[in-house]
Amino acid sequence: MPAILVENLTRIYETTTGVIRRKKKEITALDEIDLTVEAGELFGLLGPNGAGKTTLTKILATILLPTSGTVRVLGMDAVAQEKELRHRLGILFGGERGLYWRLTGRQNIQYFADLYRVPPAEVKSRVPELLELVGLSDRADERVEGYSRGMKQRLHVARCLIHDPDVLLLDEPTLGLDPVAAREIRGIIRGLNDQGKTVFLTSHYMFEIDALCERVAVLNKGKILMVDTPSALKDLVADLEVVEIECLGAPANVLEDLRQHPRLQDMRVETREHKQILHLQAPAGSELVQEFLQILKEVRVEKVITRQPTLEDAYVRLVGEEALHI
Repeated sequence: MPAILVENLTRIYETTTGVIRRKKKEITALDEIDLTVEAGELFGLLGPNGAGKTTLTKILATILLPTSGTVRVLGMDAVAQEKELRHRLGILFGGERGLYWRLTGRQNIQYFADLYRVPPAEVKSRVPELLELVGLSDRADERVEGYSRGMKQRLHVARCLIHDPDVLLLDEPTLGLDPVAAREIRGIIRGLNDQGKTVFLTSHYMFEIDALCERVAVLNKGKILMVDTPSALKDLVADLEVVEIECLGAPANVLEDLRQHPRLQDMRVETREHKQILHLQAPAGSELVQEFLQILKEVRVEKVITRQPTLEDAYVRLVGEEALHI
């Protein structure tokens, strides 16, 4: 039995536009998607902001109702059997909400243990175990208001594990964290999966999905574009090399001339402070460097490197460069 089975799932929101003449408008957040996650799998959902990742996670978590379609988690209907299902799910949306800042870290976990009706005898042993797991034992009796963002996120992880759930739904758990805190969270997630937990992880960080997940679905504009392993996604661009050119002040007409190169497959322009990083995808890209530089001869070029394509390059090919800027 799959841990998660989604069939023909659609979710439509109704909103209004205008100030004087208000009109109703429908927004399709999820558009007839199908998805299967096996028990014990660490599955990633990758997509830009606004793709529908959080909407899908909330439906799996029984927080939102689908407009149509069926969702089964651990064999239970997410709509008809929501009460039974919630006790077997660990849900993490993170951020600044969901914790009580005037309580200590230990009191927060004990409070949620009471909400899930965890037997007192289990709470006594499980709370210190979870605090140790997320590295908060030495700060457990301090108020959460004094915690850093990374510490709060680790406490979120402990909170969602207090009732020993079978499936973890983690929605962008490292969003906004510094590199060290994000690495700690990824280590915890990997360890939980090694213990046999099914993990459904959403992110728009390509390297995170690549490092953690056995399979990944790419979601964009409410539709699933592809479901496969990260390495299979990278095979989409296996025929290409990437040339990265760091330069200053490349004018629009020069960039357009570069885009018109007959062997260029894709070009993405990234701005970092006052510099431009040109990501050029082309067959045998290293052999074309001199041709690219000839087009940029009037531009100050500071660095040129060639590399093999990454998951991000495959993602750009699937969803388009504009998705990186949503």
